[in-house]
Amino acid sequence: MATPNTPLTEESDPFCLPPARAAELLAGAPWRRFAVIGDSLSAGTGDSRPGYTTLGWADRVAGALRRARPGAAYLNTGRIGATTADTVAEQMAPALAFRPDLLHLPSGANDLFRREPDFAEVWRGMHRMFALAAESGARLSVFTLGRAFTVPGFPDWAERVQRLNAIVRELADAYGAVLVDMWDHPANSRPDLLSEDRIHFAVPGQALLAAEVVRALAAALPPEAAPRSSSAEEAG
Repeated sequence: MATPNTPLTEESDPFCLPPARAAELLAGAPWRRFAVIGDSLSAGTGDSRPGYTTLGWADRVAGALRRARPGAAYLNTGRIGATTADTVAEQMAPALAFRPDLLHLPSGANDLFRREPDFAEVWRGMHRMFALAAESGARLSVFTLGRAFTVPGFPDWAERVQRLNAIVRELADAYGAVLVDMWDHPANSRPDLLSEDRIHFAVPGQALLAAEVVRALAAALPPEAAPRSSSAEEAG
């Protein structure tokens, strides 16, 4: 176990999941075709860090699904800089053609990079994205943005993110999407969470987010499909 003076690694990080445990949590999952669309957060862009495998969160979740369901397929069309409108116009058709049964949607972060975001327009764009995604019949997932992200050019960035997160939560509820709410996650205060640009998760953040997505997906399974607790967890 890491001490206060010892840097965390993926094995000692309390927020991470070992690959075997992630697969165990998804052992009863029905999903065989996992698709991810959106922006750099969907793509898993971020700096590497010693002690952590350089993999984005979605690649990690796909790996867990493949361990749990051998033969599971995976598609990630995430692109740096994509807005919600870009995602709908460029990525939705190939994602739906993939016939996913689990589809992750972006959080709309790039919609905020305007002098004055039109949040009514943001809501309409995200609503259209959710509606089109729901037509696939896939289980949808999405995460809110964390409060650790900072953009110096926008002093009101935190307020923008909170308004966007409110839209994400509303649509997740309306469409029954699995929601991973990162705004108040305790890891927001960790100095290793973000890349040097302070916008993208570094690899520790990617590993943490993958673990939270796996936990949320496992929690969404019906009781008969949910995994049994490990002996370590049962012990306390």
